[in-house]
Amino acid sequence: MNLKNKRVLVTGADGFIGSHLVEKLIPQVSKVRAFIKYNIFNDIGNLKYIDKKALKNVEIIFGDIQEQETVRAIIRNIDIVFNLAALISIPYSYQHPQETIMVNTIGTLNVLTTCKSENVERIIQTSTSEVYGSALYVPIDEKHPLQGQSPYSASKIAADKIAESFYKSYGMKVSIIRPFNTYGPRQSERAVIPTIITQVLTKDKLILGSTSATRDFNYVEDTAEGFIKIAKSSKSIGEVINIGSGREVSIGELAKKIMKLCNREVKIVYDKKRFRPKKSEVHRLLADNRKAKKLIGWKPQFSLEEGLKKTIDWIKNNLEIYHPGEYKL
Repeated sequence: MNLKNKRVLVTGADGFIGSHLVEKLIPQVSKVRAFIKYNIFNDIGNLKYIDKKALKNVEIIFGDIQEQETVRAIIRNIDIVFNLAALISIPYSYQHPQETIMVNTIGTLNVLTTCKSENVERIIQTSTSEVYGSALYVPIDEKHPLQGQSPYSASKIAADKIAESFYKSYGMKVSIIRPFNTYGPRQSERAVIPTIITQVLTKDKLILGSTSATRDFNYVEDTAEGFIKIAKSSKSIGEVINIGSGREVSIGELAKKIMKLCNREVKIVYDKKRFRPKKSEVHRLLADNRKAKKLIGWKPQFSLEEGLKKTIDWIKNNLEIYHPGEYKL
């Protein structure tokens, strides 16, 4: 599919990945509509970091993904929907499971039912590697069992299955993108990489939870490109596609890499409140990305070191928005 004359909607556009996707789409499509959760400050989140001249080409709408009438309004006259709207914090989901499940499932259902009635051409539903739980085997391919080890991951499993059902029941052109641990500029300190970088840059100690768990970190520009390649490819319709680097690193090893790149060594201190409940901890994630390579021609372009350098440079220039050492849900 050629995106040149397409009108696209990005829900959750103010988020970390959403803002990078919007930025990447602006020069490639006819129209970008960005949907943002309403707030009393009219704060457009991470979209404010996009070049102001480019951002003028984006239609920004505030609302709530749980409100059907609002969803109907934002999807009207749209060709492609990238659904990224979600509550994504795992610690927050422990404390607010009902809210997390409602937003992530009812929000997804609202998007899909409206896309059906409006005859939207393509829907890209955003999943997460958290749906796999702790790896039963590695690398993790798309056939790996799904394990709801947190209310967040359970809500995303449900959302994925709702999306799958609309493909199988109604023949809708739905694809499910399953990003592994995305990182890069603009990410909040709720995520582990900004948490490590901000503390290493400013503190004499690094407060962390588990350092033995491993993750597959994928640079945000590569993740955004994965969304676009999935939208362009007819081969992705009805498919679940992992978008991950295929590299595995423990949180402890990651901290050492960041210290080396920052030219600072600090002591690691463990904080119990940063540990997940024992049965909820995801001990290992490593993507099998062969399907993405085969179906859509996607592969990561950035090494971990390259991505970390870009992320460190951005955080250094934006340290005022962070609160190093504070624990965020």
